[in-house]
Amino acid sequence: MTSSRIILLIVIAAFISAFFYFDLGHYLSLETLKAQQSAIENYRATHPFLAIAVYALVYIAVTGLSLPGAAILTLAGGAVFGVLWGTLIVSFASSIGATLAFLAARFLFRDSVKDRFGERLKAIDEGVAKEGSFYLFTLRLVPVFPFFMINLLMGLTNMKTWTFYIVSQIGMLAGTAVYVNAGTQLGKIDSLAGILSPALLGSFILLGLFPLIAKKIITIIGARKVYKQWQKPEKFDNNIVVIGGGSAGLVTSYIAAAVKAKVTLIEKHKMGGDCLNTGCVPSKALIKSSKLLSTLKRSKEFGINEMTADFKFSEVMERVQGVVQTVAPHDSVERYTALGVDVVVGEAKIISPWEVEVKTAEGIKIISSRSIVIAAGARPFVPPIPGLDKIDYLTSDNVWNLREQPKRMVVLGGGPIGSELAQAFARLGVNVTQVEMAPRLLIREDIEVSAAVAARFIKEGIDVRLEHTAKEFIVENGEKILLAEHKGEQVRIPFDQVLLAIGRVANTTGYGLEELGVQLSDRRTVQINDFQETNYPNIYACGDVSGPYQFTHTAAHQAWYASVNALFGSFKKFKTDYSVIPWATFTDPEVARVGLNEQEAKEQGIAYETSVYGIDDLDRAIADGEAYGFVKVLTVPGKDKILGVTIVGEHSGDLIAEFVLAMKYKLGLNKVLGTIHIYPTMAEANKYVAGVWKKNHQPEKLLQWVAKFHAWKRG
Repeated sequence: MTSSRIILLIVIAAFISAFFYFDLGHYLSLETLKAQQSAIENYRATHPFLAIAVYALVYIAVTGLSLPGAAILTLAGGAVFGVLWGTLIVSFASSIGATLAFLAARFLFRDSVKDRFGERLKAIDEGVAKEGSFYLFTLRLVPVFPFFMINLLMGLTNMKTWTFYIVSQIGMLAGTAVYVNAGTQLGKIDSLAGILSPALLGSFILLGLFPLIAKKIITIIGARKVYKQWQKPEKFDNNIVVIGGGSAGLVTSYIAAAVKAKVTLIEKHKMGGDCLNTGCVPSKALIKSSKLLSTLKRSKEFGINEMTADFKFSEVMERVQGVVQTVAPHDSVERYTALGVDVVVGEAKIISPWEVEVKTAEGIKIISSRSIVIAAGARPFVPPIPGLDKIDYLTSDNVWNLREQPKRMVVLGGGPIGSELAQAFARLGVNVTQVEMAPRLLIREDIEVSAAVAARFIKEGIDVRLEHTAKEFIVENGEKILLAEHKGEQVRIPFDQVLLAIGRVANTTGYGLEELGVQLSDRRTVQINDFQETNYPNIYACGDVSGPYQFTHTAAHQAWYASVNALFGSFKKFKTDYSVIPWATFTDPEVARVGLNEQEAKEQGIAYETSVYGIDDLDRAIADGEAYGFVKVLTVPGKDKILGVTIVGEHSGDLIAEFVLAMKYKLGLNKVLGTIHIYPTMAEANKYVAGVWKKNHQPEKLLQWVAKFHAWKRG
């Protein structure tokens, strides 16, 4: 705590202590007020402006210091100044005092609370930013809630001071008027409890509930306004219609069928979506083949003088397709039909909030449904670079059609997809140049993570071009050339094939969203609320089409909420939980993460400690010849609560699962350390990093006394 905070805290503590030490509260009692009413009124009559100033300052001091007596002072306002002036003076004085308490709490404690509860406070701040004014207004209307607590707690949030003042003044006005009016009849009041009769208290509670009821009514009216141009069917063919047969659509359909709802899944291309056909599955199959070739080149490290591989690029790519075909039955029409899903292969178009037109080989039909779930996925982003339309470029959609091995390949993009495929093709013998406009690969990860991946890439012969911006594609004498800019200079990079891997864009056109008026976000994804709802409450979206994450596992995660809310939202709605989201990049070294990393913690101003264990010291990693990488855990300072974990090394995508479970169920590093891990396994790295934390927090003083105890026992 800074010196200015300490000084302010001492001053406040001194005033509060003086208040109680000198029993100043005696002057703020009902008996004293009634006894001195005549003298106070005489003083007000002879010194009207000074009386107002003194009264207002005392009121501000009492509320600003959160002292008892505000209710008595409010009564005094009515008794001395009357209803009109009393209400006016108390309204301003109480609001100013509350704001001073609000500012004092913010100045003294917000930073320390943010350091200690940064992640939780961030969520609270987001809620306050959305609806803080609304809930503050509700609390102010009901005098049951201690106002001084509201002042102090709101000061710990990011609510704007002016907003707090205005909302407080308006919200407290009704209660102020009641107490001031009661003060005009001071002689008839025997206790404060008599002011708030059960009937009056009930009225205040109803008044407090009014904003909540009004909000619900506004929501209903808003929904009806959205629907007013549409004719709602009297009955429906389905409970849910799902558009898209990728991860999100499959899980949505499965859950609906499992609870015996009538569900139709519409897919116009291939079941399984991008993950099965052009993403996760084929890329991991390619990575496995390329890793085998990489391991053979390291045969001397394993005591084998020489190992060679006789392979054809086309056969490797055929094997990739074979893996896809083997996995395909898991996502097939037949399987989901057997599960109770009505699967339609065709092109969907939403023609009303409750109707979907489906164009199939047999013709066109219309399906009505109480709810619609959009799970249309995303596609590779193709940048508007001059000359790109003059060449046959590759994306993660069509790269799997390659059968002839290119000699030179440019991979445009240094994110997860670009990095995974750049390394895989390089290991298959392609001369790969990876072009990234950012200063490092995997820019979302910490610097040492990017450095570890880049160092391995360079060691394996990949030409990594950082801070290179693609400007134009040209063809000279039959040779394809990328013109890039690096530090103000033009760079020419010749190639045979270019692979675009610079992000993905949601599929939001071609199936009725524009005509229906479904809103899109700034990221050009379908705009959803906390319950996966679009601006049409019965139309939901999940997966890549809505974001914010574009992972198969998060698409499945969102799908649960979309399906359950669509089916049972009239009884209970569930907010999508993004508190613990893991992901992995399957390069070599593999990178996995859950929660915060260091650069995010710094950007968000969250205090943390780091515990790092080097996998090069792990017995199993040494035995396997994979002794590289690290486990890094961010924790709350002085505590074992996990804020985030980054793992770099072999099987990191598998190792991270233990920390995902720990964070989900709020298990600290002490619990991880106290769990038996099989020896020798890579998973021991998780236990050892917990041991690093424990060592860094061992009780030094206690251990000194224990050492003396043992010395005494030895005689």
